[in-house]
Amino acid sequence: MLPAMAEQALGDGLIIHLEDEGDGRPVVFIHGVMMSGRFFQRQIRHVAEHRRAVVPDLRGHGRSDKVPSGHTVANYANDLHELFAGRSIERPVLVGWSMGAMVAYEYLQAFGQDDVAGIVIVDQPPSDFAWEGYAFGSLTVEVLGELVEGIQMHQLAVAQELASLMQHEPNDDDTAWIVEEIMQVPAAIATSILVNQTIQDYRAFLPDIRVPVLVAFGADPKMTDPAAGQYIAAQIPSATLRIFERSSHLPFYEEADAFNQALDAFLDGLA
Repeated sequence: MLPAMAEQALGDGLIIHLEDEGDGRPVVFIHGVMMSGRFFQRQIRHVAEHRRAVVPDLRGHGRSDKVPSGHTVANYANDLHELFAGRSIERPVLVGWSMGAMVAYEYLQAFGQDDVAGIVIVDQPPSDFAWEGYAFGSLTVEVLGELVEGIQMHQLAVAQELASLMQHEPNDDDTAWIVEEIMQVPAAIATSILVNQTIQDYRAFLPDIRVPVLVAFGADPKMTDPAAGQYIAAQIPSATLRIFERSSHLPFYEEADAFNQALDAFLDGLA
């Protein structure tokens, strides 16, 4: 068994921090923009009882190297592919939360679907941009500009607002550590990947997904509309939808037991 806490060097010298615990089918948890692997603390030990839980901090996030370049959703997928080769991670299940869902889509597009056992999409619409005729994009050009300016000039205030919106019932202790994780990401990196994430659009790709998919959304619409989960599940032939009634953007944290049970059922159903 590999040590639980680890670092992995990629080809360009980047050091990725990760937790890698357990044996069996690898389940890889991919966090959102300005977040970290720490958000999955209530999944790691549970999954590692019967499978291999792999939880990296993406480039520039968490405890991984804060390199100034390479911050695109597609390149984060490239980093994962290299990480998997370096740590002998084969046929993983990709659990993508928020931007991490986009990284999972990019991974399927870049490296094919045959080497992925399944994906879990957690509280992320197929695009965040307010395209004409699209119901689930919250970011217009003006709102994106204001958010970029806020991160550049008042990053702590933005972090505090995001931490509150992410929770169905915010509390001081959880807000404090969430803000701490967001503030690990330098403002220049945060705005670069935020802009790149916002212009992604995976609507056309959804019907092409062949691997089994679990779609998990919080019912609280403060951050994302749960109707987006229904939209995704209707577009992917192999998808199952689960709505978590007492969660906002963090169903795996706010309703950890229920989420872990749903994840177990999904994993048990894979060939």
